[in-house]
Amino acid sequence: MCSYCGCDSITVIGRFMAEHVEIVNACGQLRRAVTDGGDVPARARDLAHLLGPHTQSEEVGLFSVMKRRDEFTEHVNGLCGEHRSLDELLAAIAAGDHSLMDTFEVALRDHIDKEDNGLFPAAALGLDGDEWTEIDGKTHEHDHATGVPHHH
Repeated sequence: MCSYCGCDSITVIGRFMAEHVEIVNACGQLRRAVTDGGDVPARARDLAHLLGPHTQSEEVGLFSVMKRRDEFTEHVNGLCGEHRSLDELLAAIAAGDHSLMDTFEVALRDHIDKEDNGLFPAAALGLDGDEWTEIDGKTHEHDHATGVPHHH
């Protein structure tokens, strides 16, 4: 988790970064299950239960607002595509294709790095107060509609 620019002090970004830590930890548990012959479908389900709501919250709130700005549109669209790709890789691992574990883990860590050390600091510097209010509202409404608890 990046802490050099202070973007993690923005509530929604701090939350997303904390969720990234949980997701990486769950990925480690999946890796151990794949390596040690554990319950891969259960660990993949655990990870999917963290990853799915997390990426949906990012897309509904932060990403939807950032995409309106030309300088962010292409990058955010790329990250959304990576969300789909990660979901597909994880589903394939859960279905038994354990050879994809390395590909998934590298892609996940690379994706999180792009957000933590690229997109989030850019958002902190580039978005204004009204946009953050909108992001907070959209994220909050999405979480309540889906029953996803906030991690503080």
